[in-house]
Amino acid sequence: MSNMSRERQGSLAGAVGIGTNILLFVIKLIAGLLSGSVAIMADAVNNLTDSGSSIIMLVGFRLSGKPADREHPFGHARIEYLCGVIVSFIVLILGLELAKTSIGKIFSPEKASFGPISLIVLGVSVLIKIWLCLFYTRVGRNINSQSLIATASDSRNDVISTSVVLLGALLTRLTSLNLDGWLGLCVAAFIIVSGVKLTIETADPLLGRAPERELVKGIYDRIRSYEGIIGIHDLTVHSYGEGRTFASVHCEVPAEDDILVSHDLIDNIERDFLTEENIHLVIHLDPVITCDPKANELKERVISRVEALYPQAAIHDFRVVWGVTHSNVLFDVAVPFSVKDSDEQVKAEVTAQIEAMDPTYRAVLAVDRTCVDQS
Repeated sequence: MSNMSRERQGSLAGAVGIGTNILLFVIKLIAGLLSGSVAIMADAVNNLTDSGSSIIMLVGFRLSGKPADREHPFGHARIEYLCGVIVSFIVLILGLELAKTSIGKIFSPEKASFGPISLIVLGVSVLIKIWLCLFYTRVGRNINSQSLIATASDSRNDVISTSVVLLGALLTRLTSLNLDGWLGLCVAAFIIVSGVKLTIETADPLLGRAPERELVKGIYDRIRSYEGIIGIHDLTVHSYGEGRTFASVHCEVPAEDDILVSHDLIDNIERDFLTEENIHLVIHLDPVITCDPKANELKERVISRVEALYPQAAIHDFRVVWGVTHSNVLFDVAVPFSVKDSDEQVKAEVTAQIEAMDPTYRAVLAVDRTCVDQS
């Protein structure tokens, strides 16, 4: 999907949200004034806030589609993430304000009168919000938009909150119990919890969320499929918005091969990823000596020892400097963040295993942390 098509679909979703929420605000405000219900009027303000969120989303899609420039060489697509965070904060603030108003109504209750018009308005609002939630979800998944998915969650919250208000209105009409303030507080609590969750979810991409396991596996598998690549490590993936993925990785090649041939292979891999995967990939070439049987045998033994300590670990950049009185065994060990041992503990454990193999071995190693199993 082109960025232009994505921008058009996002803008359309924003425009639909603005019009729908303004319509709901007007009819709910009228129903709230006629009935004197704080819950209905709070629900109306909720829809007005949603229209403001839709405006932010619409502006966000327009700005995120701007091309890269000198100040922003990776483009402006992360503006969409920022808009998602703003929408989440609006939801959170709305919930806090609604809670404050509802608590006031609990301590100073006012009689609310729910007529047929109010009940019809609430029922129609629930149906419209269900449709809007499904619409946002479909478009958000189609264009992989975090801000639209967050807005879909907000619409789902509106369905629940308006349904609670509708249920309370029916109970009040049938039993004459004044539940308006309590229902408003229940709706507020739900909105606050949802606002906190949305804030965390939409802030993750800005903080630098780990790439999806499927994406990492796809990159590893594809690079390994090229003849001449004997090892991969230190993959880093950065997302600057939908369709703007940048990655770097170290690829091991036989040191005995012609350097020009290996360099040409690396160039081809980088070009293939850009044209076929839309990933800007930069590869660091690591030459590895493969014609030393003694070093290769030692490497397999080291791998076995390391995997016995940390099953999901991997080693790379392995080499040996053979000496008369001792030999330096140099390599990096990559362990996942799930390993609770500190880097110093990992280093000490692995070093002890190497020296236990032969007292003349001197382990010279560095510890890397990785988000995924590199096996």
